[in-house]
Amino acid sequence: MNHKPKLELTWIGKDQQPKLEPRILIEDQEKSYGEKNTENMLIYGDNLLALKALEQDFTGKIKCIYIDPPYNTGSAFEHYNDNLEHSTWLNLMEPRLNILKNLLHSNEGSIWISIDDDECHYLKVLCDEVFGRKNFINSIIWEKKTAPQANSLWFTDIHDHILVYAKNKELWRPNLMPRTVEQDARYNRTDDPRGLYIPDNFTISLTGGARGAQYARTGKSDNIYEITLPSGRKVLPPKGRCWLVREERYFELLADNMIVFAKDGDGVPMVKRFLKDVKEGTVPLTIWQHKAVGGNTEAKREVTNFNRDNIFATPKPERLIQRIIHLASNEGDWVLDSFLGSGTTAAVAHKMNRKWIGIELGEHCHTHCIPRLQKVCDGTDQGGISPTVPSREGQGVGWKGGGGFKYYYLAPSLLKQDKYGNWVINPEYNGNMLASAMAKHEGFRYQPDEQIYWKQGQSTEKDFIYTTTQFITVETLDRIHEEMQNGESLLICCKSFSKACEDRYSNITVKKIPKMLLGRCEFGKEDYSLNIINMPIDPNEPDFIPQGYNSNPSVKKKKNGKTEPNLFNSDDGGEE
Repeated sequence: MNHKPKLELTWIGKDQQPKLEPRILIEDQEKSYGEKNTENMLIYGDNLLALKALEQDFTGKIKCIYIDPPYNTGSAFEHYNDNLEHSTWLNLMEPRLNILKNLLHSNEGSIWISIDDDECHYLKVLCDEVFGRKNFINSIIWEKKTAPQANSLWFTDIHDHILVYAKNKELWRPNLMPRTVEQDARYNRTDDPRGLYIPDNFTISLTGGARGAQYARTGKSDNIYEITLPSGRKVLPPKGRCWLVREERYFELLADNMIVFAKDGDGVPMVKRFLKDVKEGTVPLTIWQHKAVGGNTEAKREVTNFNRDNIFATPKPERLIQRIIHLASNEGDWVLDSFLGSGTTAAVAHKMNRKWIGIELGEHCHTHCIPRLQKVCDGTDQGGISPTVPSREGQGVGWKGGGGFKYYYLAPSLLKQDKYGNWVINPEYNGNMLASAMAKHEGFRYQPDEQIYWKQGQSTEKDFIYTTTQFITVETLDRIHEEMQNGESLLICCKSFSKACEDRYSNITVKKIPKMLLGRCEFGKEDYSLNIINMPIDPNEPDFIPQGYNSNPSVKKKKNGKTEPNLFNSDDGGEE
């Protein structure tokens, strides 16, 4: 049997993936806001390290992931040749996508990625490798603006792509789109006491399913027969099509007043479709128009509600994110955005009663995300999808406020080098931080027992971990062993221990920190991002620029007057 060769996207450095340190997250209660028992998480820090920090607790739990990574547009890599440019960008994307795949719910998870033409097709092939080509759903076209640009040399770029992948396409299905007023208005026939209806096509294609297979094999179909119209004219279905049902069923529908004939009884038969019988919604299309989900101009208007003086360069409209979250999740589900930017995804998910996780390294985590999400919790953010506007598709949640979020930052690296170049435990770690970090490194869940001090975490019901900076003696080990129950096992992580402790008990393993950790991952590295300059806003573009706009937050000024590019953690990357 001949097998087709597996196609792979290759680039410089593909095989040099980072060995990530599983950091712990620390809550800053002064920045947390609203309801104290909220599960919503705003994480400040490198998004690759933050995703790694989430992996243990959230693998298989996220229903909807939306990301809007930087688009790798031209000038972002002006010092590199074209091949290295793509390689650098792909090296940044692949490890993030691998962890995001792990986080997706096994049956109902999907990921939605905004991207433009510059990297869309490279990203498509990369996503085929990571998520499996069989799990590709569609590439959605989002009309981000409508006006032509007079200074365009070739075409005016008015759309972006949204690549959609499921964790398991065989099991995943999107929610239906809610029916619009316009769709319901088409059901305008009032002459049947059973309700409003519309005459619908009574023919279907001959090429699909068992019906098509039978016709291809025999040249005959049970759904091809002659119908006599009220006018006396006899008709057959058009070539390549057949009637909707078999002849006996047709006569049943005719007797039940379910068939109508146009043109005073001389038109082809049509079947009645009643409004009360139609689906609660419609299957989504792959072209999303500006008027339905908003565009760049609408997005910029929305962000002025929480930061007029420092407008985020490339936000996404709330209606666009609302449609994605609606299709991909239900109330109470987890939504994640690891390029949070101005906070749109978190704000919309909050208003739609989803639990959310947002990750952002840029300073706009504090200048944009926090004030925006505080307004959402307070109910004072009445822009975007907040007001009830039923006449506009995709709007109308009637948001009044509520809920909250917890603010987290990444703990520093667990190990650092001393002045002699030796790896030692970071002195910034207190006892609880060290115990929590070691539990994560060893695959245990950190949950200290209130009575038994050495039960700090568990991997199974009877498998425990204990971390201490004290010297472990035989006497200490003996006391712990006496307290252990039948079938229990224990891993002890310590700075040093007596030689006699080794192999003293078969159900107790003693390891030395930091020796046990060296070589597993990269310690001391805080940033896996790449400095990327967003494309400048075109002053000739007919987009809304609010009064008071004075800077591009994606480019900050250094003291020497030179520009400092924004980091690779941007919610709304790419040019307008």
